Amino acid sequence: MNSVAPKVVIVGGGAMGCLFGGLLAEGGLEVTLVDVWTEHVDAINRDGLRILGHGGDRTVRVAATADPRSLDRADVILFQCKSYANEGAARSVRHLVAGSTAVISFQNGLGNEEVIGRIVGAEHVLGGLTAQGATVVAAGVVRNFGNLPSYIGELAGGPSTRASAIAAAFTRHGLPTFASENIKREKWQKLLGNVALGAVSAATDLTSAEIVAIPELRTVVLRALDETAAVARACGVPLGATETRAVFDRLTSVADGGTGASKSSMAADIAHRRPTEIDTIHGAVARLGREHGVPTPTIDAMLGIVKGLQSHYAAPAAG
Repeated sequence: MNSVAPKVVIVGGGAMGCLFGGLLAEGGLEVTLVDVWTEHVDAINRDGLRILGHGGDRTVRVAATADPRSLDRADVILFQCKSYANEGAARSVRHLVAGSTAVISFQNGLGNEEVIGRIVGAEHVLGGLTAQGATVVAAGVVRNFGNLPSYIGELAGGPSTRASAIAAAFTRHGLPTFASENIKREKWQKLLGNVALGAVSAATDLTSAEIVAIPELRTVVLRALDETAAVARACGVPLGATETRAVFDRLTSVADGGTGASKSSMAADIAHRRPTEIDTIHGAVARLGREHGVPTPTIDAMLGIVKGLQSHYAAPAAG
């Protein structure tokens, strides 16, 4: 792997995939976005990727394709597609995974790395997360809401030469990234915000900052936050009250690079009548809660509400 200037392929050219790809390409890395939305791909190849908001409005030249078979090499592959697309997406880029290729999931929820690893080889897979926020405005156009850090690390934990090398390369090229020695803990911290704010944003079409400005919704969000932290502790990941509130404050702030001005990706899915990741986010925490005897009534309600919203345009999943 070229650890100085790795060739990056991003599977999933939605909001976060485009933001990562745009920042890294702007910083000088060779990046290719892979997405099934051909109008989006065509707009990026024709006009460049337009990034609005934090950092200033500008156009970045970055390659995009709807056909991953046209690619022949990658040093680092980032998975930023929806979790329910993982199996097909992993198979579509399996030919790019060889030698020291690193595959990093920056997706929401739990279990993504295991699904990807079964197809491309678990030894290639690292965990990742980001506190960044972005949304797709139109084909070829994304809005950036902040400048928060990203993290990568080995799923087994501990120091990692390859994680440190990739993090350093990404940071040098415009995407502040840190190597974590406990990425599972970091992912649970991110999950706190996904669970607490994602479904409420989807149900109300409000931003994170707007949600917490309504006392009744703030109470709901804080209850979901506490339930998620309790499940994490039952799973051996100790998250204390001070830590969970710090995560909450960062995600709901509109100052100092916070992402409080953004709506959740789940809200965008509902608005565009797409499947959501409710099963790998809220559903995963609820299942673990049942396994460990931890009640999750607020999360259960959120799960049911989003399932109800989806029922207006999508058939319920089998089973």
